[in-house]
Amino acid sequence: MFETFCDFLCDKTKKFITVEVNPPHGASIDKIIEDIRKHKLHEKVNGFSCTDNPLAKLKMSGVLSAIKLQQTFDKPVIATMSMRDKNKLSLQSTLLGANDFDLRCILALTGDPAKYSDQPEVKGVLERDSTLLLSIIYHLNNGVDYSNKPLNPAPKPIYPFAVSNSYARNMKSLQKRMVKKLDYGARAIITQPVYDLENAKELLALFEEAKEMSVRDTAKEAHLVLGQFPIVRARTANFIDDKVPGITVPKAIIDEMNLAAMDGEEKEQEIGFALSKRIFDDIMKAHGKVHLMTHNRFDLCSDLIG
Repeated sequence: MFETFCDFLCDKTKKFITVEVNPPHGASIDKIIEDIRKHKLHEKVNGFSCTDNPLAKLKMSGVLSAIKLQQTFDKPVIATMSMRDKNKLSLQSTLLGANDFDLRCILALTGDPAKYSDQPEVKGVLERDSTLLLSIIYHLNNGVDYSNKPLNPAPKPIYPFAVSNSYARNMKSLQKRMVKKLDYGARAIITQPVYDLENAKELLALFEEAKEMSVRDTAKEAHLVLGQFPIVRARTANFIDDKVPGITVPKAIIDEMNLAAMDGEEKEQEIGFALSKRIFDDIMKAHGKVHLMTHNRFDLCSDLIG
């Protein structure tokens, strides 16, 4: 399963699509699984990812949700692990347990600050940023724990993913962070949403240079996956551009969405989908490696992919 997954990721002639799943604020992911199945999304993608309490809001465990998704659909799931909530001991323990369930794709995140949490007086752990988790995975893949003690049995290979912003005033600053994550062993980097083909091309060029700059041999085989967050509401376009760091929405898209909103919700969503579909198709044609984020709008994902 993972070999095929990685083959599609690494082969420039093959399309690679993953979809983000947000676990519920509740004790079962079954309704989400039913919705994925309803829209036959599992038949259109290479795999899924599961988030880990984004914005520090309480959700069902991302790792346990990922295991259930993977077992249900027999497709690889990338489990997000946030540094905010776990120390070295917890991270290693979770990785070893997940490995026994064959959950072996891990997305390393520093995590949103605990101050955003919806739970009272939450305190973050945050021993270090996401490079600590990448370093731990590097050790585990060499058959030892973080203190270099041999593991018996050694875990099956773990595939570490990392993230990158899609835009910065100084784009070279993004490249420096890419190099750092590649140096720590990231095999793929998923970007924040991209809304412009030129932005996508610039990211790809920076990433290819970053691979050459990295000291790690595994960097030569690393890949960039371009994030996509479809915009079907004008207020979403404005919010992302104004309030979400590391992403930029072209003014032409914002203007078109604002004009469409003046003609009613139906027109707004029609124009928004058409714009999102065009961006998705352009990036799939130019690069072919995309990660879709839609806040569990699996109907929208299915329609975009076609």
